[in-house]
Amino acid sequence: MAKEEIALLGGGCFWCIEAVYNRVEGVKSAVSGYAGGEGINPSYKEICTGTTGHAEVVEITFDPNVISFGEILEIFWVIHDPTTLNRQGADAGTQYRSVIYYQNDEQKAAAELSIAKAQNGFGDSIVTELSPAPTFYAAEAYHQDYYDLNKTQGYCQVVIAPKIEKFLTSFPKKLKEGR
Repeated sequence: MAKEEIALLGGGCFWCIEAVYNRVEGVKSAVSGYAGGEGINPSYKEICTGTTGHAEVVEITFDPNVISFGEILEIFWVIHDPTTLNRQGADAGTQYRSVIYYQNDEQKAAAELSIAKAQNGFGDSIVTELSPAPTFYAAEAYHQDYYDLNKTQGYCQVVIAPKIEKFLTSFPKKLKEGR
């Protein structure tokens, strides 16, 4: 049985992050959800108020024999702007913060190294939160696979599709077969 690891990342709207990682070779699943705030099993409606402290995140289950945590993070830096505090494009609020929730000391060290390396590619300082992984709460069913189920929707075409294209352009060899 193949070993699996979890990466828990937030980089704005979870639809965007999930859509990209669902296309990455070695990723077994990418599940949209919430983490890092107060309250158990929060709803999207609660998250949108910005008062729960939870961030929109994606729980990425991956095979480290195919893709490393470091490579997961290399993709992360390309598909969102880690220099904008609590914002990605028009999505603003603490729920849209850039965050890496690490699962163990190895992930923490890899994330610290990745942040330092990625900083060279940005003019402004990276403001990505780095914290121990809290409890993850899966988002409602209608948020899962949102892009693939709603490709003609405006947000999908204008915001998500360009992020997928950035991934494909930057990491063509990381595209999962059949995607």
